[in-house]
Amino acid sequence: MVALKIEEQKIFTEGLFLGELFDSFLVTEAFMVTLNSLTKHGRVRQGYYSDEELEENGIGEFSAWKTIKPFCFSLIKGKRLPESFHIVFLLPPESKERFVKRCVPDIAPEQVGGLYLNVRYEKDEITCVTGTSMNLFTMDKTLEREWDESVKQFLKKNGIAFY
Repeated sequence: MVALKIEEQKIFTEGLFLGELFDSFLVTEAFMVTLNSLTKHGRVRQGYYSDEELEENGIGEFSAWKTIKPFCFSLIKGKRLPESFHIVFLLPPESKERFVKRCVPDIAPEQVGGLYLNVRYEKDEITCVTGTSMNLFTMDKTLEREWDESVKQFLKKNGIAFY
């Protein structure tokens, strides 16, 4: 787990809310604080979509950021900055599987609960914190280190400075 402070907030927030920077990630939770606080859970409600809709649109357990982003942006846009926001991103299952097979071939992808990126804006600072979840106990931190490094490379590749 690493905590990365974002240096250029405007570039980051434009990529987050207006661009496609995080569109491929799933959202487990989003919490926005403006004049009110609102929590948006990303878990798709069972029964809302038909089986055909789920399959045709590739809808899984959690909603993609691409789907939730317009709603979240509508909550924070305006003349005043939000007091805070917190978004928990999850790497989609197919991306997680490719990542695990490439970086840590000794671990079966189903043994990895999730690869997370927590984005938090608070007190005029944006922090990204990586996280991993395992479905078994292991002392090996290779996956965690690889995920931390991968997130750093993702930010660098997209022109986002951090320290």
